[in-house]
Amino acid sequence: MPEARTLAMSESEEIVGRASMRAPFSQGMLKAAESHDELVLLTADLGKYTDTADFSHKYPHRFFNVGVAEQALVMAAAGLSKTGKVAYCTTYGTFATRRAYDFLAIACAHSNENVKMFAGNPGLTTGYGGTHQANEDLALMRSIPNMTVLDPCDATEMAQIAEMAVDIPGTLYCRQLRANVAVVFDPATYRFQVGKGHVIGNGDEVGFVSTGFMTERAIDASHHFERSGIRAAVFHSPSIKPFDTEGLIKFAHSVKRLVVCENHVASGGLATLVIEALQDAGLHRKVLKIAIPDKFTECGSLHYLQDRYGLTTSRIIERVDSWLRT
Repeated sequence: MPEARTLAMSESEEIVGRASMRAPFSQGMLKAAESHDELVLLTADLGKYTDTADFSHKYPHRFFNVGVAEQALVMAAAGLSKTGKVAYCTTYGTFATRRAYDFLAIACAHSNENVKMFAGNPGLTTGYGGTHQANEDLALMRSIPNMTVLDPCDATEMAQIAEMAVDIPGTLYCRQLRANVAVVFDPATYRFQVGKGHVIGNGDEVGFVSTGFMTERAIDASHHFERSGIRAAVFHSPSIKPFDTEGLIKFAHSVKRLVVCENHVASGGLATLVIEALQDAGLHRKVLKIAIPDKFTECGSLHYLQDRYGLTTSRIIERVDSWLRT
């Protein structure tokens, strides 16, 4: 059981039972920087907490700290893009979306600027309450035209996205997994693709549709149900926009029920995307939504918060098991 306390900003959860990688965002970005001199990195006084140290030490002339000023961060990035740079940015998701939303929409996406926002503390990955938990960021960002929106599952995807973002055209918003991050997908064989989902397993009774770190829990839950004789599979969707509608519909045809798992409020994010896709395709499936409730969540240890709001593997299993009995 993880230690039941609110972690300091510089701390990360202990990884139990899985391999892990230190600062995968930093590792991927450094690979991209080696062959892309136009890549620059900006932060809004949160470099210590968003894995920028390695880059700032190696490329000090390509690193800019604008201070506690998220709107200035985005405007500076947009300006650098207009000079031919590819501007990576880091801050917390709440600050990027709530404080600089208009700037990302108009200064960046409206002009297809090469600004790549990597937003830390997505959903319940911090214990610092509603002021710091970006629970609604995917809904906000996917509503902006020209915006690529990504929610990686693990260190493998985080590193790959950070490396390839320099070559993804236009403005990008990616939830950042920082510090010590679990490895769920084998980096030797797994390849992230923008706009594509990834199927794990071949069960035909229950289909989990998940994004972000909830995919790890969905995989574990699917294994539990497999052992119980209920055939389950997982459709992992790290790409929120563009969304793999075709892949989702093909997956939905292969199962009887769908369980959508996301580290985000239940409206406007992955569950909404799934329901929209089913509706447009004229495909009826029962859908269970496992997500953060429509409220400002409280402070506390991560295990406490994720268990309280139903995001742990055990709570997912409990909800799904009860639902299957109806």
